[in-house]
Order: sequence, then C-alpha cells, then structure tokens
Amino acid sequence: MGIAEMNSRKAVLAAVKEFNELGRDRFLEKYGFWHAKSYFLEVDGVFYASKAILGVAYGYEFSKPPLRSEDFNGGEPVKHKLEQLGFRVVVRRTAA
Repeated sequence: MGIAEMNSRKAVLAAVKEFNELGRDRFLEKYGFWHAKSYFLEVDGVFYASKAILGVAYGYEFSKPPLRSEDFNGGEPVKHKLEQLGFRVVVRRTAA
C-alpha cells in the first residue's frame, strides 16, 4: 500500500495540524524528512513540506506507521495525489 491508495483529506489536515503543533523542525525530525526544496503544500496561506505531510497523513488514514521518506517518491507523485485530494501544491524551483 502506498500514496496511490490514499483518499482522505481529513488525514492530510490532521498531519498539517500536527505540523503546526510541533513546528516545522520538530515535525520533520520526528518523521525523518528533510526540508522541502521545491514542492510545497499550501493551506490557508501557509506552506508545508508536501512529502512529509503526505507521509504522515498516510499513517493517519490507515492507522499504520507513517511512510518514511525512502518509502515513496516526492515531487510530481506527491503533487498529483494532494491535488486529487483538493489541495494546492506550489512548485518553487531554485536555480542550480
């Protein structure tokens, strides 16, 4: 099972709530994710690390451990899934 099976907006919002409660650095450290580089989930004008949020939301949705960073690909697959769930994902590419 992976992100393709996800269909719960509530799970994503629960992960966002936890992110807000813990703060970015503690949330990312707790779940083993790095800071987002290009893909950001936007909720109410606040930007979140999209891959980390989706990995944690997986745990909320399926009552299982959250997905770890190495369990799934970020970028476009995460963007696509979050958009399917009705969220906005902003892509900010940095110059090399």
